[in-house]
Amino acid sequence: MDLWPTGRPMTELWLIGIGTGNPAHVTLEAQEALRAAALVMVPRKGPDKADLADLRHRILAESGSAAPVVEFDMPVRDESLPYLKRVTRWHDGIAHIWAETIDAAQPEGAVALMVWGDPGLYDSTLRIAARLTPRPRLRVVPGITALQALTAAHAIPFNTVNGAVTVTTGRRLRDHGWPEGAETVAVMLDGECSFQRLPPEGLHIWWGGFLGMDAQVLDAGPLAEAAPRIAATRAETRARHGWIMDSYLLRRAPDPDA
Repeated sequence: MDLWPTGRPMTELWLIGIGTGNPAHVTLEAQEALRAAALVMVPRKGPDKADLADLRHRILAESGSAAPVVEFDMPVRDESLPYLKRVTRWHDGIAHIWAETIDAAQPEGAVALMVWGDPGLYDSTLRIAARLTPRPRLRVVPGITALQALTAAHAIPFNTVNGAVTVTTGRRLRDHGWPEGAETVAVMLDGECSFQRLPPEGLHIWWGGFLGMDAQVLDAGPLAEAAPRIAATRAETRARHGWIMDSYLLRRAPDPDA
């Protein structure tokens, strides 16, 4: 039998996608899992992001879960390190906190983590879980992603007819420019509005922040016109809320009938 360092049987860890901020996006499967969990861990990310923890508690209440909840503080990334080393150490730190939290709680059943969006798309929860020793038995409950919420909010298709979509990050867009041969580009994790560095000719952008939440903000249009508006809106809303999650879609020669 696999054991944790305390000698208890290995924990089952449920990673539950909860969508992008709208409790109505939480699936019936996710609600059922939250009701069945023996313990729910909720991250605290500082006072500026207290509403993220509050939303998780609201989702728990609306799902009818009676599971005990334990909150934990997220470690801070060391910005002095190179990017990959910085992220690696941060993930190591999170895994260590998870293990300590589970050992201290000694749950008699599955431990649940509510994951923003979907655990498998541009989220590191699965990579962090792989660091636990021994590895827990994993269950993943899918959630609505930011890209789904974005295309729904703008009432646009994700792709053109027979067209491919390249999903990338703001960092890669800054470092490498427009992906070769791409028609549609979906960009995640872009804190620097990297679309401003692209030649705007022939590009259309659909952008959204706080997708699915009451604070949702949207903008769209030819990149040359929309880029300054989006950058200004992003800066203003981030300053007002203390944080922002946003994503966008870029497409060449948009066809409204595509």
